[in-house]
Amino acid sequence: MGVKQKTKSLRARKSELSDTFFQLKVLQQTDKKPNEKKFPAFQHTLHQAGFDELKPETSDLFQLNIGKLCNQTCAHCHVDAGPDKKDEMMSREHLDICLDIIKKHNFTTVDITGGAPEMHKHFRWFVEECVKTGAKVMARCNLTIICANPKYSDIPEFYAKNKVQVVSSLPSFSEKRTDSQRGDGVFEDSIKALKMLNEVGYAREGSDLILDLVYNPTGAYLPGNQATLEREFKRKLKRKYDIDFNQLYCVTNQPISRFLDYLISTGNYESYMETLVNAFNPATVEGLMCLYTLSVSWDGYIYDCDFNQMLDLKMKSRSKHIENFDLELLNQRKIITGQHCYACTAGGGSTCGGEIVSD
Repeated sequence: MGVKQKTKSLRARKSELSDTFFQLKVLQQTDKKPNEKKFPAFQHTLHQAGFDELKPETSDLFQLNIGKLCNQTCAHCHVDAGPDKKDEMMSREHLDICLDIIKKHNFTTVDITGGAPEMHKHFRWFVEECVKTGAKVMARCNLTIICANPKYSDIPEFYAKNKVQVVSSLPSFSEKRTDSQRGDGVFEDSIKALKMLNEVGYAREGSDLILDLVYNPTGAYLPGNQATLEREFKRKLKRKYDIDFNQLYCVTNQPISRFLDYLISTGNYESYMETLVNAFNPATVEGLMCLYTLSVSWDGYIYDCDFNQMLDLKMKSRSKHIENFDLELLNQRKIITGQHCYACTAGGGSTCGGEIVSD
């Protein structure tokens, strides 16, 4: 079944929020209205919790957003990815530089994301070259790309051959909830793609092929307990569709890009930010992904995390781009924080690998 999108990218809609500077004005309450609740600065909350500033630990995860081109335009997307983003794709030259960096510094994990990274014309070559370095390779797959076009239908076999860890988004085991967030037909195509991944060995008993799912709430609320949700997802997907997966990652929706647009348009922005601020959990701080991850954008700039990348909050370091990559300098930097960081520290916390601390 073809996916029918319910929205367009912010850029296609000519929304003010397509400008990251405008998003930051909203988050920082630069133009605060008289009756608008003022939220404490994240850095102040961090300081009160006993953390003067955030500095990186060992950076062992190299994450690349190789392009914003995507076959979907999900309502919650913090990347603002979509079919209209053909110009925001990493060049072959920059992919070569990234490979040299991965080899030179022995990164243990390479996390490839997008958009739909599979739509990049050099994607398969890049995956194969990353595998040769000995690093664990992860690919963030939206699942429907496997069914979007016959040229992607062998993606499961390609992933299995290269032992790629597949991390796939599935916001619900409910068709209605999934399609409301990601587009009509997404759930049906996602189930089909998961079955195809299972058929080549992913997540089956005795297999070393890892298939993880990513859950994020379909509304303006925090995710539930990760372990509880994982059990429920496994039970429902196995019983109804005979689908297996390894782990479920619970991710809190970031109040940026299209989800920020959703919050504002539905009148939920203030209440959602209040929820995040009130749920701040100091126990999450030492597990934040910015402490051990370097995030590289499609145009080669380096960021503390994927979310800072989408807000264009560049590194506080003389090494800001892969063309002058200096790991020693990067490991000495101060991590940039902002109001969006409340999402990563609320409740059990949130990273690209799911919950930080268990209840």
